[in-house]
Amino acid sequence: MKEVLKNIDEVNINDFQRDLLAWFSAEQRDLPWRKDRDPYKVWVSEIMLQQTKVDTVIPYFNRFIEKFPTIEALATADEEDVLKAWEGLGYYSRARNLQSAVQEVKAKYDGKVPDSPKEISSLKGVGPYTSGAILSIAYGIPEPAVDGNVMRVLSRILSIWIDIAKPSSRKVFEEAVRKLISHENPSFFNQALMELGAIICTPTSPSCLLCPVREHCHGFHEGVQAELPVKTKKKSTRIVKMSAVVLFTEDNKVVIHKRPEEGLLANLWEFPNTEVVDLQSPRKQLEQYIEKEYRMKVAINPGVITTIRHVFSHLTWEIEVYTGKLLHTKKKLPRLEIVTDEELSKYAFPVSHQKIWKTVVAEKTES
Repeated sequence: MKEVLKNIDEVNINDFQRDLLAWFSAEQRDLPWRKDRDPYKVWVSEIMLQQTKVDTVIPYFNRFIEKFPTIEALATADEEDVLKAWEGLGYYSRARNLQSAVQEVKAKYDGKVPDSPKEISSLKGVGPYTSGAILSIAYGIPEPAVDGNVMRVLSRILSIWIDIAKPSSRKVFEEAVRKLISHENPSFFNQALMELGAIICTPTSPSCLLCPVREHCHGFHEGVQAELPVKTKKKSTRIVKMSAVVLFTEDNKVVIHKRPEEGLLANLWEFPNTEVVDLQSPRKQLEQYIEKEYRMKVAINPGVITTIRHVFSHLTWEIEVYTGKLLHTKKKLPRLEIVTDEELSKYAFPVSHQKIWKTVVAEKTES
């Protein structure tokens, strides 16, 4: 640890803090979760910002807070409504974990977000970064909030040559933040590091000449800022071939199915689909799967209307999409609904199946 952080002793910490905080005070972006330091709003924003860009999050955050303005509102909301409000943001376990944790806060802490590292870290979905962000930003507690942005910034400033993709590296950067953080304004300090990584010290082509802490940066003075941080590349994702069908009834209603309560995209709605095993006759395989799984007799139209490609962190779906008719069903099954076009809009679908429906609607409009 000491060897890795040897350059920290050469940083004038007071000057570094002064330059960083002055820049952030003058240049910080006008973001809705910065309008106050409400711990609940900070929490929601930080969960949304995980693996999602700021510009994407802003309208979702505004709608979410309008719909669930308080701990009480989110804790008592129907999960379907929460998932619908999250629809399109992806990584839906974030929404489920957030609601579960908020329910615990309501029951155990009388609706007040805990302000101690031990208590807040025990909440579902609250890891070291989220805990540090809430404690520092909302409560002014000098805790590190280390994400990819912060690790990239500090790799360059302190010339740290360890692989930031390794979980063990986080401890090094947390220790660096503990040494550097402003105890007078930890809220601005942590936000400033994040902001610096987001708009100045970017992954490629960092804007060093605009950087407020350039004179403190070892990477810049050594001319190695473009080589840092050290980060191993992820393995290529596995491709899964899928087929899906939008089934219509005689009165033009649509068949939808609710995914299992656990696992990928849990509790979201989708159109009937299956992984393709028989590449020679996927349509026939899909018909047989639906008849067996849903006890429905269907007729799937020949010809793929579109192919949807959706990338997850660990796999990629390639979905060939069909349309078809529901001929008859033996009995109503749990987690299966037959709905009108208007009713469909009330259900939360993953992005891939939203795209499927948009394609089908476009085809119906054209015909």
